[in-house]
Amino acid sequence: MDQMKTGALIRTLRAQKGLTQKALAEVIGVGDKAVSKWERGLGCPDVSLLPEISRVLGVGLEALLSGQLDANDQERGNMKKLKFYVCPDCGSLITAAVEADVSCCGRTLLPLEPQKPEEPLSVEKIDDSWFVSSPHPMTKDHYVSFVALLTGDTLFLRRLYPEWDLQTRIPAFGHGVLLWYCTQHGLFRQII
Repeated sequence: MDQMKTGALIRTLRAQKGLTQKALAEVIGVGDKAVSKWERGLGCPDVSLLPEISRVLGVGLEALLSGQLDANDQERGNMKKLKFYVCPDCGSLITAAVEADVSCCGRTLLPLEPQKPEEPLSVEKIDDSWFVSSPHPMTKDHYVSFVALLTGDTLFLRRLYPEWDLQTRIPAFGHGVLLWYCTQHGLFRQII
């Protein structure tokens, strides 16, 4: 931890939140002289205080420790570059327009990298929608949890459940990338 950088970040975030040194000190249970010391780079907060400082200032622990916020590059709204994160514990699905620091159930999640499937899903255009199906087993321990269609400006996602057939309809509002997540093999993609 670089105490100068961490102190400068604490000062910047505290000011953005409209907190005085004394107000921040009261919330986290230290004296205002301690906050002043940190902000001047003359010391660092005790490790036991970092989670509370992180919560109060609305910043991740990694950013607090490194003393800098990582700005994401602008993707100009291209949904085809959307990142998918799935929690291995609860199965929650989280998406982000760019790579982000994402955590769930106490774990840091990494963005899933879509793979090319050995067997693509069956996709057939029926009226104004894509009919998507597969003979995937869909058991409680091994199933496809979602199917999504990404176009340049749209995400359409269908949640799927174990012990149901893998059959769903997605509006055919354009061609794009079809993505699906298998609970045992990861994220797959195909162009439709």
